[in-house]
Amino acid sequence: MLDSGTQLAPVNRHLAGMAEKDVIDPFARQFDMALAQPVSRSVRLNGFATCLRLESIYWKILDRIAKANDCSINSVLSYIDREVHLRHGGVKNFSGLVRVVCVVHVLEYPACGE
Repeated sequence: MLDSGTQLAPVNRHLAGMAEKDVIDPFARQFDMALAQPVSRSVRLNGFATCLRLESIYWKILDRIAKANDCSINSVLSYIDREVHLRHGGVKNFSGLVRVVCVVHVLEYPACGE
C-alpha cells in the first residue's frame, strides 16, 4: 500500500485505488525509452518517395510484419497505402494509420517474429 506522501501519475492514482484487484503497471519496469524515440526513414510508397517518421518500436513491428510476409518494410507500407486508398479512398494521417496497423498486428499475432 502506498503512503499518502507518494506522488503518482494520474493513471497510477486511479490504479492504486483499485486495491481489491491486481494492478498491472502500464509503465514496464525495464522500459526502454529508446523505443519511444522517433525515427525518420525515406520510403517508397507504390513508387513515390516520401519520408515517414515513426517511433522506433513501430519500425520494429513493421520489420516483424515484413519478415512474416517474406518481403520488405517498403512492400508492407506500399500495401497499407494501396489498400487504404482502394478500401477507404485514402487517409489524412498515414503515420497514424501505420501505428494502428502495428498495434492491431501485435494484438492479433503476439508471437509473430519472436
